[in-house]
Order: sequence, then structure tokens, then C-alpha cells
Amino acid sequence: MDTNTQPTKDEPSPQAPASPVLLAAGAAALLASACCLGPLVLALAGVSGAWIGRLPGLEPYQPLFLIAAAVAMIAAGRRIWRAPACDDGRLCAAPAGKRAQKTIFVAIAGLLAIVLGFPLIAPYFY
Repeated sequence: MDTNTQPTKDEPSPQAPASPVLLAAGAAALLASACCLGPLVLALAGVSGAWIGRLPGLEPYQPLFLIAAAVAMIAAGRRIWRAPACDDGRLCAAPAGKRAQKTIFVAIAGLLAIVLGFPLIAPYFY
């Protein structure tokens, strides 16, 4: 009887990295903010062009992007803070790697908070 508990190719790894999920959450958060917050940020940064006028066309998809970002953030949070112990040779065992993942997680959560709170403060900018 084999006592090795290595996952097979069909089973997900119990120590899956959080980085791909953080990338998905960041992309979804940026897409969610592209319709409303994007034109304002680009205008304040001095970026202009006719293509900016097409960004509000993404507004009907904003709830889908927010849901995708929330699901990815929940998955990333579970992988960051509830991760099992890791082998010494892996990146997840390094404190700097965990700290970087937590920093990115907080930055993306802040962006999501801005996207959710922007409709409340938008009248002050226009």
C-alpha cells in the first residue's frame, strides 16, 4: 500500500499558488473600473483620445466583472491566509513571497473598494 499522498494530475494541488488567482482578480477589477473610473483617471493623467469615449460601453458588464473579481479575491484570500505548510524550497515558504502576495491582495481589494464606492463620490468630480 502506497502511503505517498502526492496528488495525481486529475486532482488539484493542495498547495496551489495564489499568484494566478491574484492576477485574475486584478484583471477583473481593472475591467470593472474601465467603464466609469477609467476615463476619469486617464483624463487626470493627461491621456486623451477618441477611444476613451468607448469605455463607458463596458458599463453593462461591470456587475459581471465585479462578481468575477470577488470570487477570485475569495479564492486568493483562502490560498494566501489558509495555505497549508509549504516545503522549504518553494517560493511560498519564503516570507518575502507571502508578504508580496498579501500586499498585492490588499492593493486589489483597495481598487475594488474604489470601484464600489465611486458612484457615491462621482458627483463631486463632474
